[in-house]
Amino acid sequence: MSKADEIFVANMKDILENGFSDEGLAVRPHWEDGTPAHTIKKFCIVNRYNLQEEFPILTIRRTAFKSCIDELLWIWQKKSNNIHDLNSHIWDSWADENGSIGKAYGYQLAQKSIYPEGEFDQVDRVLYDLKHNPQSRRIMTNLYNFHDLHEMGLYPCAYSMTFNVSGDTLNGILNQRSNDMLTANNWNVVQYAILLMMFAQVSGLKAGTLVHVIADAHIYDRHVDMVKEIIEKPQHKAPKLIMDKSITNFYDFTVDSFKLEDYEYEKLDKKIPVAI
Repeated sequence: MSKADEIFVANMKDILENGFSDEGLAVRPHWEDGTPAHTIKKFCIVNRYNLQEEFPILTIRRTAFKSCIDELLWIWQKKSNNIHDLNSHIWDSWADENGSIGKAYGYQLAQKSIYPEGEFDQVDRVLYDLKHNPQSRRIMTNLYNFHDLHEMGLYPCAYSMTFNVSGDTLNGILNQRSNDMLTANNWNVVQYAILLMMFAQVSGLKAGTLVHVIADAHIYDRHVDMVKEIIEKPQHKAPKLIMDKSITNFYDFTVDSFKLEDYEYEKLDKKIPVAI
């Protein structure tokens, strides 16, 4: 059975059984009808995914694989902050009349700094160090720029990556301040597993372990019944990820560079409401 399913189910049961409810407290998120969106939460959940064992995608519900990659490339490759460059509507609620989400996500990755080796943005600095200085303990990215927070449509949730090379293996830590566990947990895991694999391939390395650190892991009140239903569904074997091995330039990857083989999953015949 999929290890991603096992981890997800364990997380959800822990939150439901041992979590803290913020019902009755003043909260920022709300539902589309204006009702406050309360949660049950756990502080600091840490999950590990060995990418050499299997690809960490859920089978107890479908994760929209192609849409995950499209958003990942929008942020990390296009370095865009405009939803018109994105092929889904997941960011519509946080965009202005011009489609901009402000100085968030891709905007931050695109900002350049001058180093002794030259001028780099955050993504290109990672790529440079992985090839030229892989033993560095400073290979990181950070989207949480306090100077620009007031100009962001949404403060970054998944806000930093730390990369670390051991021999010929690239590992990474994804830090996330907040995670809507039903809507976005596996979405983020799939994205950053793919990102780690992309960086590893173009750097002549193997992808190793992705560690996912979540400060506030929560289930929204209107998600509880769906979560209880999903975690009881049958689990299937993890699918095989097929990645175009001919690509050696990070910017040559497209959504079609990846596909899943034998992805079997349980259907969810309900629309998941998203708190904003």
